[in-house]
Amino acid sequence: MPEPIISHTGLITSIDENSYHVSIISESACSACHAKGFCSMSGMKEKIIDIPKTSTVEHKTGDFVRITMKKTMGTQAVVFGYFIPFVLLITTLLMVEDFTKDEGIAGLVAIGILLPYYAGLYLFRNFFKKKFSFTIENA
Repeated sequence: MPEPIISHTGLITSIDENSYHVSIISESACSACHAKGFCSMSGMKEKIIDIPKTSTVEHKTGDFVRITMKKTMGTQAVVFGYFIPFVLLITTLLMVEDFTKDEGIAGLVAIGILLPYYAGLYLFRNFFKKKFSFTIENA
């Protein structure tokens, strides 16, 4: 059974020597709602994704393409981006509050613990770019 994938259709907005820059429209569930014009919850955002040139097929600016990523990579991205920071925040908050008995200090330390975590993610961004890679194909 093939591994499930996440797929989006996008437009190549620019190309450099190593990668394609593809614009996709990210839609929330609200954007598909028939009543989206009556509330302020409409959630369409344009995102630019860099995709390395590994394909044997050459694409040009303005081409519509389909980009794919393994679904397991998406789950791992959620773990690194949301779950681990949440666990760090709550654990630090509870530990520091228990130790100091001061909620204000505990809150500040808990938020502060996220700074080195996200700095670490930023420092290892090239590793994550390789780990969480998209593939490109004709639409």
